[in-house]
Amino acid sequence: MYFGKKVIVVMPAYNAEKTLRATYAEIPFEIVDEVILVDDASNDNTVQVAYELGIKHIIRHQKNLGYGGNQKTCYNKALELNADYIIMLHPDYQYTPKLIPAMVSILHSGLYSVVLGSRILGNGALKGGMPIYKYIFNRILTLIQNFIMAKKLSEYHTGYRAFTRQVLQNINYQANSNDFVFDNQIIAQIFMAGYDIAEVTCPTKYFEDASSINFYRSVVYGWGVLKTSIQYRLQKWNIIHHPIFKQLDL
Repeated sequence: MYFGKKVIVVMPAYNAEKTLRATYAEIPFEIVDEVILVDDASNDNTVQVAYELGIKHIIRHQKNLGYGGNQKTCYNKALELNADYIIMLHPDYQYTPKLIPAMVSILHSGLYSVVLGSRILGNGALKGGMPIYKYIFNRILTLIQNFIMAKKLSEYHTGYRAFTRQVLQNINYQANSNDFVFDNQIIAQIFMAGYDIAEVTCPTKYFEDASSINFYRSVVYGWGVLKTSIQYRLQKWNIIHHPIFKQLDL
């Protein structure tokens, strides 16, 4: 327990056999109470490695639901286990678990209810080997999103995120896509619900075994991101009422 608060790390996994051990080894268990690994029908030995590591909560999808679908299962289980702080950590070792104490500390301060690990602050992305086309794509999308949504995030596309329990209970993440655009939809929902988001500088690693989407899927993702931003703006102007922005009754 971190000052009486339950901290749970959720790991949305897909073919993470080669990187799961290294990621798990860096988790600071002095403050992390439990780990949830959700395997999205991997075709390698991710689940076996998870059992060997002693991960208590392992969920395996019988069919691949997609990155967003995996996160839904992760958050549902974390809330079921009464987590106060939930950290999404990819098991592909792209993001260092060593930042978890800083992220949890920010949540516990009460100043912010969401923390993102930003690869852009401090030039962590390029130093870590992010392909230049992805870096440019990231910067352009973020610039457009900030303009449309009237926000000032350094990036919307990081997979390293921490939430308080109340945030996940108060947004309709179940209505989001099961694909990669889930990440941007949940940020839009968080802003719509009136929460502020903190960012911390996060080094990252790009290597052969780290997960990544190809160019075509990146383009599809980009269009989805722009669509989400426009939906957010139209919702703010009260022109549309999209189901993803329906706040839940607590």
